[in-house]
Amino acid sequence: MPESIAQQFKSLLEENLSIDLTRGKPSSSQLDLSNELLSIPLQPLTEDGVDIRNYGEPLGIHQARELGAELLDSPITHTIAAEQSSLLLSYQLLLASHLFGINGRPWKDIENPKFICPTPGFDRHFNMLDELGIEMLSVPLVGNGLDLDILSATLAEHDDIVGLISVPRHSNPSGDIYSDKNILNIFELCSEYSEDLIFLFDNAYLIHDLTNAPNQTSIWALAEQAGVLNQTAVLTSFSKVTFGGGGLAFFAGGDGTFSLLKKIRGSMIICPDKVNQLRHVAFFKNKENIILHMQKHAAIIEPKFVLTSSILRTIPEECGTFSNPTGGYFITYKTTKPIASKVIEMCKRAGVLITPAGATFPHGVDPQDSIIRLAPTFVEAIELQKAIEVFAAAVQIAHFNLGT
Repeated sequence: MPESIAQQFKSLLEENLSIDLTRGKPSSSQLDLSNELLSIPLQPLTEDGVDIRNYGEPLGIHQARELGAELLDSPITHTIAAEQSSLLLSYQLLLASHLFGINGRPWKDIENPKFICPTPGFDRHFNMLDELGIEMLSVPLVGNGLDLDILSATLAEHDDIVGLISVPRHSNPSGDIYSDKNILNIFELCSEYSEDLIFLFDNAYLIHDLTNAPNQTSIWALAEQAGVLNQTAVLTSFSKVTFGGGGLAFFAGGDGTFSLLKKIRGSMIICPDKVNQLRHVAFFKNKENIILHMQKHAAIIEPKFVLTSSILRTIPEECGTFSNPTGGYFITYKTTKPIASKVIEMCKRAGVLITPAGATFPHGVDPQDSIIRLAPTFVEAIELQKAIEVFAAAVQIAHFNLGT
């Protein structure tokens, strides 16, 4: 077996491949699903008389806020329809917290503010926190959310923890779906620690379900049940629903977080792109149509996840394990030996680019050098098969130290 794997890798090296699996991007066929947006006819006035060509409506047009409230299960009075991505809104909320703070306690006045960061997690979340000078405290994911024992110990050990950031559904990159019980326990532990601690739920993959994705109670409903709405922010977007950078983003929060975002956006945003908001409202109309649209995405994506998993299953179990997500954009492979960096470098030699080792941890450092994020959605099936074959061979060569 080792000799055949080594030979297979040498053959793949000779193919001069150039395949990029670094980012979770929609494929062209997914983008085509929204092409009607490029030419959809619009009238300049909304049904309630707002001129979408002019200034005004800083929280978004009513119809777009209504759409966001449907998705987030939140009241429209506490829902903002904005632009581009949940990441942008997340950064705006972090910046507002830094400058002004929930309950009037700005993070800039705290000597060493800290954040709870589920790992493996989203590299761009870590970059935001790092740029604001916030110390990141890793708490591992365990399949149905955070390891509560480690969370409890972390809270007991540290002063000045000011927030927790997470992707609670189809978590990037592991695919974890937080159970309702896990979220309620997080609320209990953290709110007992501090009423100033912000819960930032970047629900970027809220509607990105594949077959048999389990139900999950809305974050809003759980926060309301736990009595922590004032500290809670939940966000989602159409970044991978329609067009990257050309979709809408939505925010819902209790009085505390809502007022923070409203305040900072009042300074930095003249008004949202109401033309694009009305375009999306005309395209989707309601949540039911959004879900139907996402089922078309799933029909394109799911075969790629199935293909990737089928090849990963050929790797001997002693080499590692991989996630089987029911939605989102990633599959995570965890090596049993500290060889993730070596595997990714071998793949690069063969022309297959994978997210750098450590990217899913604060400061780009995976203490076990074992987590590898695979993004199978962007490339077509033929290229994807080649790329995962390269990956499977590289894992085995590195694990068994075959020296290729």
